Amino acid sequence: MSEIIVDTGPLVAMLVRTDDHHAWAVDRLRELHPPFLTCEPVLAEVAHLVRKVGHGVERFVDLLLSDLLRVELDLMVERAAVGRLLRKYADRPMSLADACLVRLAELNDRASVLTIDGDFAVYRKHGRRAIPLIIPVR
Repeated sequence: MSEIIVDTGPLVAMLVRTDDHHAWAVDRLRELHPPFLTCEPVLAEVAHLVRKVGHGVERFVDLLLSDLLRVELDLMVERAAVGRLLRKYADRPMSLADACLVRLAELNDRASVLTIDGDFAVYRKHGRRAIPLIIPVR
């Protein structure tokens, strides 16, 4: 089984029952095999986005304490590669979290990215290669 890299959107959708993608995210996370790879910028985005939702902080802390996620990107070690991606996609604009996830996809070549963000269809790993995506049908 290939690794799964998870973006901010599915994690927020999983934690927020009123999110438009809640059912989709829960279904995907149940059918895939954890732990899922992610990065600290994604976790920072999730924490920020759920903080004002009822029980959002508690659900986020429960997520951190679970075995669902694995952080395997040291931003300072990968800063040159992440910086290259941020410059390349500055017109999108690419977030730091997105750049880190693309870098994770480069480092884990067989991985797919679980996302609701359409920009991942534009991003390329290793310059030209499409990133396999698990994304809701639009």
